[in-house]
Amino acid sequence: MAPRSHDLGQKWISFPPASTAFIGCRVKLFSHLHFPGRFRRTWCGRWHIDKENQISDPRINDRIRVPEVRLVGALGEQVGVVKIEDALRMAQEADLDLVEVSPQSNPPVAKLMDFGKFKYEAAQKIREARKNQVNTVLKTVRFGLKIDGHDYGTKKAQIEKFLKAGDKVKVMVVFRGREQSRPEMGIKLLQKLAEEVAEFGTVESTPSIDGRNMVMVIGPLRNKAEAKADAKKAADKAAKAEAKVETAEVVVEEAALETGEK
Repeated sequence: MAPRSHDLGQKWISFPPASTAFIGCRVKLFSHLHFPGRFRRTWCGRWHIDKENQISDPRINDRIRVPEVRLVGALGEQVGVVKIEDALRMAQEADLDLVEVSPQSNPPVAKLMDFGKFKYEAAQKIREARKNQVNTVLKTVRFGLKIDGHDYGTKKAQIEKFLKAGDKVKVMVVFRGREQSRPEMGIKLLQKLAEEVAEFGTVESTPSIDGRNMVMVIGPLRNKAEAKADAKKAADKAAKAEAKVETAEVVVEEAALETGEK
């Protein structure tokens, strides 16, 4: 019995007749509706994700439907091309999974491994990579055109701290009232600051007018990952030095006790 379909000026999808489990289920697709490309309608109107655009796990064990595979052992040794039945038997005897690691090869490459452990370790690596991921942050420090020496020193120290940590700094000079007619004073202030922090960063964006303000961007000489690694080394070094001092104090106390007993 052939599938039935009707043409009523709208698009229809016809499915197999009553012989299937989905008896008479058809989905009407209206031309005025738009759905994302990775979503499709199932036979009875339920949503599902298109498997072609979905990243799936590799095929394992009985899901590998090829006559033979190039087998790699659990320790990475090359076993050679074997029949799929033999590969499955070897996996069962070793209490491991047969995982298809390169389906495009001819024949496909499969490896003996503990698939659950493999997935767990892969997830741990991804989580650790996200944890260690560092992003450069743009910090903003504002100066007044008539800033006094003490405040200037405080803000300069703050900028040096940001640059040492691997962050970029957006330095902003705020003009008030008639100060807007003296942009050369803002340029002079920013140039002076750039020279004094040259040990920690370089000017990435020269001074420019942004509304009522003048802006300059200073980038760090080291990226954030390097700065974080150096900070960790310094902390470890300080911890070791502190541990040595504590050990020396304990030795001195023990020697004093021994002397007193004698």
